[in-house]
Amino acid sequence: ILASILSLIIYWLIRDSQRVRNLSGKHVFITDCDTGLGNSLAKWLDKRGFCVIAACTTEKGGEELRSCSSLSLKTVNLNLADSNSIARAVMFVTEETAGKRLFGLVSNAEGTTPVAPTDWLRIEDFHSVLDVSLLGLIEITLKLLPLLKKAEGRVVNLINAKGLMAFVGGGYSLSKWGMEAFSDTLRIEMQHFGVKVSIVEHGFFKAGVVNSDVIEKYLLRLWNRLTPEIRDSYGEKYF
Repeated sequence: ILASILSLIIYWLIRDSQRVRNLSGKHVFITDCDTGLGNSLAKWLDKRGFCVIAACTTEKGGEELRSCSSLSLKTVNLNLADSNSIARAVMFVTEETAGKRLFGLVSNAEGTTPVAPTDWLRIEDFHSVLDVSLLGLIEITLKLLPLLKKAEGRVVNLINAKGLMAFVGGGYSLSKWGMEAFSDTLRIEMQHFGVKVSIVEHGFFKAGVVNSDVIEKYLLRLWNRLTPEIRDSYGEKYF
């Protein structure tokens, strides 16, 4: 038993000491790179020599990222709630990689609002989060799998660990738990093709000032649209 445990430890140490070589020419596509974790990762991989394709939700975000990166970093606009936008981004990635291989896909999306007690919400409130943070990420992953399989590449899904604690109503926690399940299933299926699928459950990190006014605005809008019966059942003190 001790020999088996020792052998396993040695295997882990050897495996974890491995580093990717010959980074030049390896393409990595990252979503949600305007700010935060996606933005930082795009800059870091660019400095390491990867060919980074960074998806941004705004033109301004793309311009600011290009201004502080190398010429090899490319940006593309992407709205994960829009299938047409996803299709255009996939076409851009296919052209940049010459339709051959995609070394890595890093999915990172933080659609959060609205969050509120569940019976304050309508189905479209769930869609506004899930269409971006779950279904959009699944759709773009499916469309990029052919390029990832050619490269025996890897999928890395960044999931905020706070979303795995179901402490508030809305689609936020649903999207994080859904990405966990999707990733675990995909990992098993893609082993046949040599594609690795990883989850990075990150904690809180400083990505700018949190605007509590936005949260309060959503809560007030939801409160005001409630029926009198539901408002009375909660009361002004609860709100």
